[in-house]
Amino acid sequence: MSLVEQVGGETPPIEHDVVRRIVELACRAPSVHNTQPWRWRIDGLTLELRADRDRQLPVADPTGRNLVISCGTALHHARVAARAEGFATSVRRLPDPRDSDVLAVIELGDGHPTPDTLADLRALEQRCTDRRRFTSWPVPDERLEHLAEVTASDFARVRPLTGVVSRFRTELLVNRAMTEQEADLRFTAEQQLWVDRSSVDGVPAGVIPPADHYPGSRRNRFAHGLYPDARQELVEASDGLLAVTTDDDGALSWLRAGEMLSMLWLEATKGGLSVVPLSQVVEIEETRAELFRTVFAGLEVPQILVRIGWQQIGRSSLPRTPRRPLDEVLAR
Repeated sequence: MSLVEQVGGETPPIEHDVVRRIVELACRAPSVHNTQPWRWRIDGLTLELRADRDRQLPVADPTGRNLVISCGTALHHARVAARAEGFATSVRRLPDPRDSDVLAVIELGDGHPTPDTLADLRALEQRCTDRRRFTSWPVPDERLEHLAEVTASDFARVRPLTGVVSRFRTELLVNRAMTEQEADLRFTAEQQLWVDRSSVDGVPAGVIPPADHYPGSRRNRFAHGLYPDARQELVEASDGLLAVTTDDDGALSWLRAGEMLSMLWLEATKGGLSVVPLSQVVEIEETRAELFRTVFAGLEVPQILVRIGWQQIGRSSLPRTPRRPLDEVLAR
């Protein structure tokens, strides 16, 4: 018998505090430009995840794909937190065809934490987006294959891009997308709006390294600049490159891709690796279509790319990106 049943269907105060803690941990999830585009509603042991369309990026994300992927990472974070608190989770995705903003409903049930769930929780608490330059230590292909294996699922996949041809083509497309965005005043103005936006969201300037911090083609979307003859370095990089892909395209696939991104990120964190997402190449429809056609042979839809590498300096020295107060993201 669950705690709710024991008290006649009402959630005890201590249980309510635990559920709020689960939502708070879920809100530590990564999101595009740290927009945190989600709202939550708590009803006893039921959590409802909603898209916050006011936080959608109209220029970079007109379809809402990055918004839903971001919410997918929060959904997975919530499940990790719930399992660590001793709950089992059951999820209904896109449960209401009349309201597309309701992305998921999580039902919490009886369960118990395990060493694996507690390790996942520690990774969730440590996880961050570290934009600093990776070290020269290579990430072995075997490590990338292991990440793909341990995150294997039926709903989305992690694909290591280790072949010379696929890596070269992907890097060129990433740079083409970034160059196109940098030349578009709409993109740059929208991006700048989220730098030092506030004390609770956006990307603090203090975590953005300068453009000359990046060797060769390894530029960051918030720090422009590319050395002129970098192409020869594209296939000699020490970092790993992976793609999250799905069988088709649409809100459910985007949500699932976000869950997979969160799963991948936590596994990488547990292995001491740093992760930097690359969404630019899928924000430009031309480069996304070419990535789909030339790298994935039209068989898998790329939803987001990530770089993975080693950091010489620990994460503890990196300032954390801010988060919105819990009461602000909880729907009344």
